Amino acid sequence: MASTADFKMGLCLNHNSDLVTIIDFQHVKPGKGGAFVRTKFKSLKTGKIYEYTYNAGEKVDIIRVETREHQYLYKEESGFVFMDNETFDQVTIDEKLVSGYEFMKEGQIVLIQIHTETEQPLSCELPPFVNLLITYSEPAVKGNTANNALKKASLETGAEVMVPMFVEEGELVKIDTREGKYVERVKVK
Repeated sequence: MASTADFKMGLCLNHNSDLVTIIDFQHVKPGKGGAFVRTKFKSLKTGKIYEYTYNAGEKVDIIRVETREHQYLYKEESGFVFMDNETFDQVTIDEKLVSGYEFMKEGQIVLIQIHTETEQPLSCELPPFVNLLITYSEPAVKGNTANNALKKASLETGAEVMVPMFVEEGELVKIDTREGKYVERVKVK
């Protein structure tokens, strides 16, 4: 058993029979009364974010989580299918546990958090940035580029993002998977 003194960002806990990860915490020492720790959690099962306040020194149940590289294979009705790069085992993960799945293409390497005691996948994260091909975008009209105008573009994964007017169909672009936004054009060597 650990205590609130062991809190750090990304630590995984068993809190009220839910597996959560700490996304923010603050130790508070008021002028009167005992110290406490204000904590913000993200549920690894549902993705819901909520807050909880612990008394300083309170015992918590830390769970052991490993992050492993997997390769995305394909999508089926029950979710996305990934393959472990070391053991070649396949695992299916529900769509709600995969953040930024609209930017995921076959063969891509992702990081999956796994609860080591039960071997249950908890979450799946794409790399922060991915390079994707634009499959469709409206052509730019001369004169519309003066004030940073944006237009919709379809990517090879089927996702749509807003891009600057000068970006054209067939170009490779860098996408921020956390925010779902265009970053820059990628120069092909």
